[in-house]
Amino acid sequence: MTVRIVTDSACDLPQQLADELNITIVPLTFSFGNDEFTDRVSLTPTEFWARCSASPVLPQTAAPAPGKFTEAFTQLAKEGASAILVITLSAELSATKQAAEQGAQAAGLGIPIRIVDSRSASMGEGINVVAAARMAKAGMGVDELADTVAALAARTRVWGALDTLENLKKNGRIGGAKALLASALAIKPIITVDDGRVAEGGKERTRRKALAFVVDKFREAGSVSNVAVLHAQCSDVDAFVAQLRETYSGEIIVGDIGSVIGSHTGPGTIGVTYHVA
Repeated sequence: MTVRIVTDSACDLPQQLADELNITIVPLTFSFGNDEFTDRVSLTPTEFWARCSASPVLPQTAAPAPGKFTEAFTQLAKEGASAILVITLSAELSATKQAAEQGAQAAGLGIPIRIVDSRSASMGEGINVVAAARMAKAGMGVDELADTVAALAARTRVWGALDTLENLKKNGRIGGAKALLASALAIKPIITVDDGRVAEGGKERTRRKALAFVVDKFREAGSVSNVAVLHAQCSDVDAFVAQLRETYSGEIIVGDIGSVIGSHTGPGTIGVTYHVA
């Protein structure tokens, strides 16, 4: 059985790694006013962040059309896939899983297509995709894969430190006065993912303390696996990875936060994701 893995662009996986593991990525879209863009295709990260800085409003993000999934599934079947596993951005955050389900139904391929909600975002989604691709390569069947990834999703943890509250202000999550006060006090919010939703994980007065908080959460987790770092144009990412390596000697994947997730977190965001035992 040849099981192929499909995900969406909110996974923030490095393209080189996706290519190595034969992972198909269906892109979400985003728009600034009347200008629509395809995630990972239309703008480089530098161009995206420059446009965000210049825009008074954040881009509006949208799930892929079901037809984009249909096209991906049909192509994989032509290439010889005997089954397909799809891992999506949390259904609490996007309609992407629903689009994948509709795309599978429309494809009518006659091969098993299993769809699993990662209950996460960015590389929190990505580490489950990578794990699935490696297990598929080792010969695991699609039903066992779906069950295993669902179990991994429940063991996924994400911690991130935001460098700015400007994006939360622009998307209406906090008021302008609160954002101004927080900026004046140099407050750095910390976020986590709880049952598929983004939640406040804490706050610190400086970036150094915020990153130390995230590193401490990683160390407190004990025995972990499938570790990845996510960041949005952070010059201090290497130093952050080095701190994680003080207590973890395994592989650490580093992924850039893309346009979809970055629209909400802003530049300078840095975080870690992993599976707990």
